[in-house]
Amino acid sequence: MDVSVFSPAKLNLFLAVTGRRADGFHDLVSLVTPLTFGDELAAQLAAPAEGARFRLVCDHPEVPVDGTNLILRAAEAFAVAANWKGGAHFQLTKRIPVGAGLGGGSSNAAAALRALNRLTGGLLDEPQLAAVAATLGSDCVLFLRNAPVVMRGRGERVEALPEPAAARLRGRRVLLFKPSFGISTPWAYQRMIARGTDYVAAADAESRLAAWVESDAPAEKLLFNNMEPAAFGKYGALPLLLERLRRDFGAAVAMSGSGSACFALVKEQEGEAGLAGMKQVIRASWGDVTFVQDARLA
Repeated sequence: MDVSVFSPAKLNLFLAVTGRRADGFHDLVSLVTPLTFGDELAAQLAAPAEGARFRLVCDHPEVPVDGTNLILRAAEAFAVAANWKGGAHFQLTKRIPVGAGLGGGSSNAAAALRALNRLTGGLLDEPQLAAVAATLGSDCVLFLRNAPVVMRGRGERVEALPEPAAARLRGRRVLLFKPSFGISTPWAYQRMIARGTDYVAAADAESRLAAWVESDAPAEKLLFNNMEPAAFGKYGALPLLLERLRRDFGAAVAMSGSGSACFALVKEQEGEAGLAGMKQVIRASWGDVTFVQDARLA
């Protein structure tokens, strides 16, 4: 039996890092939504072989296929949690760029959990899957929900966004773009620690997010990311392009997560001509190797 699981990218439409925890992680408040764009993970059961209970192949040469990959770590964690003795082979079709702040690795881990649960007849229920996902990384739990969510803590506390607010996001068109360089998430957090001025008080973050959720304001009024100053201080190409898109197109733009991927909310009335104009400016600014992708909020 083979299964194939869609592994979506995500956007942090609102991200407030509120401080460092005693365990070294950071607390945050974030509104995150999956996208209609992402990777594809195929899986099939396979008899465990010595030293190769789980195997992974990928069409992207920069993606590691050893035990450091979250897909294989997720498979091992699933086997322990489910007391399952079998094995599996995975094939990843990689579309989400690496080092982008789009959650590719975490999404792949969640997809691996979903794939194995299907292959094994549902050995784990949803709370058990979420508990396993939380051990793998701060973003993993959100990818078990195919809807906008609010994350708290280090990302492991996830709750659904109220439907009226979710409806204002669902189906919105976005333009993703990423320069040739990535940004390491650990580096970004260390930079925030060193700067010491970018944190947002938790009460202020909650108040700001609640004000949007309880209003009828569009997604454009939600965008916020206090990880931008740390990234922008080193990578000046990011704020320069975002400011040009604001100035020339009136676009609502932001960086997602720790970067380096950014995005623009696209209004339907702008049409293909406006979208093409933004793409032209992005590639003229960052070069033809720039990753540029249309998508919609799921």
